[in-house]
Amino acid sequence: MKFCSECATPVVLMIPADDTRERHVCPNCGTIHYQNPKMVIGSIPAWEVDGEVQVLLCKRAIEPRYGYWTLPAGFMENNETTSQAAQRETEEEAGANIALHELFSILNVPHVHQVHLFYRATLLDLDYKAGTESLEVALFKEKDIPWEDIAFPTVSHTLRYFFEDLKQVQKGGHYQLHAHDIFKPMRPNDKN
Repeated sequence: MKFCSECATPVVLMIPADDTRERHVCPNCGTIHYQNPKMVIGSIPAWEVDGEVQVLLCKRAIEPRYGYWTLPAGFMENNETTSQAAQRETEEEAGANIALHELFSILNVPHVHQVHLFYRATLLDLDYKAGTESLEVALFKEKDIPWEDIAFPTVSHTLRYFFEDLKQVQKGGHYQLHAHDIFKPMRPNDKN
């Protein structure tokens, strides 16, 4: 941030009174511009046939990671709940009709200022189609998931958690809520 959105004065980075973190502060009008993580919300749409579960994935038609596979997800909008965002993103990216279930995974990605939330979901029918942000949409069994072509670590982690839990559910167990922190890999010259 370079300029105050209230008065257009160049902002300075400083720790405001009664705060502990540097913030962008306007020296003219005193406005403190807080910058907080973005919420990325999605679903894990599943379809079961003859006891075999498949997950609906979308091939990205946008950057970053154009042409890679992901779960339907995107940035949460103002004036919606996390469950509404998951439902909306699934409809927009995969054209899928789902029954949304419980929150399944929370993944913190601090180096890009994001938190990713994924809900379990059941496909209500097979009437899905690629939205404008997807090149293709397809169902995958666990063994057929293109693991090397998954767009983001948050999606890989969520899919692995899902299939691990599924094995427990099939033995009478239940799904867990998973939380994971994904940190940017350290380069050789970085200091802790």
